[in-house]
Amino acid sequence: MNHLPHGRREVHGDRGAVTTQLVVVVPTLLVLAVLVVQFALAWHAHHIAQYAAERALAAARVQHGSTAAGQTQAVRSLSQLGSHVLASPSVTVRRTSTQATVRVQGKVVPVLPGLRLTASGAASGAVERITLPAGEHP
Repeated sequence: MNHLPHGRREVHGDRGAVTTQLVVVVPTLLVLAVLVVQFALAWHAHHIAQYAAERALAAARVQHGSTAAGQTQAVRSLSQLGSHVLASPSVTVRRTSTQATVRVQGKVVPVLPGLRLTASGAASGAVERITLPAGEHP
């Protein structure tokens, strides 16, 4: 009989159990860590899209603003902030005589293959215009 110090016997049935557990646990932990990074990037991409939409709205809703000015501002904001996080962005700017609306959306850069996430931001507000108090004429 093979004895170990302190009266413990060697058990052959558990040999390699730790290795098997590591083969299962380590990849699972790595996938979880990558998922955390992926969703953090999605959260960041959403904030970039929202920022670009708000900046575009500010350009489109001013008194002499236009949809083209809003579009230009959104593209400029996205190129400064989101070119590596928000891929293939699209910008939609609509302006009526009273309301301006901007929507920015794009694909989140994938970290985990096969996971496709999108991020978007939207902003709308009243178009600025000069009004006179009741009873006054220009």
